[in-house]
Amino acid sequence: MPNIKSATKRMKLSAEARNRNRAARARIRTAMRKVRESASPEESVRLLREATALLDRAGTRRLLHPNRVGRLKGQLARLVNSRD
Repeated sequence: MPNIKSATKRMKLSAEARNRNRAARARIRTAMRKVRESASPEESVRLLREATALLDRAGTRRLLHPNRVGRLKGQLARLVNSRD
């Protein structure tokens, strides 16, 4: 445990941020899984739009590296386009 008051606060803030980031990453993974497992092309396009929005937000907030965000968006878009 930290001895200094500011270190205690930083530890608490880090834990909150870690929980927030884990939840956001889980939402992204779930959205991507739904795109991959979707049956109809219309549903795939709708789910792709939602997943893209989540990925863009994560890249802007540096939750994920912007290059990784672009790669994931491209992979999902290729998958959805191949179903049409």
